[in-house]
Amino acid sequence: MPRTLLLDLDGTLVDSLPDLAASLNRVLGARGLPPFGLAEVRAMVGDGVGALLDRAFAARARARDASALDDFMGDYAVHLADATRPYPGVAPTLARLAAEGWRLAVCTNKPERLARQLLATLDLARHFAAIGGGDSFPVRKPDPAHVLATLAAAGGTPGRAVLIGDGVNDLRAARSAAIPYVFAAWGYGSPELAAGAAARAERFAELPGLIAGLPGLAPGGAPISPPRPPP
Repeated sequence: MPRTLLLDLDGTLVDSLPDLAASLNRVLGARGLPPFGLAEVRAMVGDGVGALLDRAFAARARARDASALDDFMGDYAVHLADATRPYPGVAPTLARLAAEGWRLAVCTNKPERLARQLLATLDLARHFAAIGGGDSFPVRKPDPAHVLATLAAAGGTPGRAVLIGDGVNDLRAARSAAIPYVFAAWGYGSPELAAGAAARAERFAELPGLIAGLPGLAPGGAPISPPRPPP
């Protein structure tokens, strides 16, 4: 049975914060609202575009208007790779993982169309057997069904899989799906999330050795015993 690595996108594979913030601020500016700094936007990402807009408008004491989502999606689709780049070591590490027999998949709350567009623009799409976006299934992270559906689309099974991400939604989804979680320390999430992880990665290039050392994930290893789901 192949081993499968599920990867979050924003804050794990790529640093997309500058382009997310720029599109958000253009949407706000068109409505006469002041912009947010990168640190402020960083605290609002992780639950999809709708949640990002809701939080931004609420912080400006306004309700999101009916056209804001379409305006953001249109703007971001044009500018999603202006400043967004893979984190150091991503491309060669993905190639190494594939060479070592890992099946790779992206599990993100970003809309699937935008996730695919971004990965293709950055020449990363070719590495992945499946891309599960925030609108690919009826649910999204932290619902474990999002993780499990993406895993199934990649041809993997929970007993031979691991998820890496930087946010609380990744941790909660992995736990509920009984899949080991690796915390991406370079991302947008709080360092406290590492306390609930099976491992903590400081650099992307550490992943091959780190995840191969998890119980049951060595080449040809027996399936892992699932961790107890959270109460």
